[in-house]
Amino acid sequence: MAKALLGYVGGPDPRMLSEMRRLQQRVQDLEAELLRVQAENDALTAVADEHSLLSSIDLDQREPALT
Repeated sequence: MAKALLGYVGGPDPRMLSEMRRLQQRVQDLEAELLRVQAENDALTAVADEHSLLSSIDLDQREPALT
């Protein structure tokens, strides 16, 4: 039954093994790229949040200090 499902008699096809290895490497590369982009996005979000806090302060209409 297994031979019929695989479509051939013998060991694993070297081309299929090579393609599986290539695809596994591609998945690993994409996962690493995803982590890098997420970290970059987190850093940019932190900078944007800091910038929005600073820009929300209106220096022209600040209240006088109590003395």
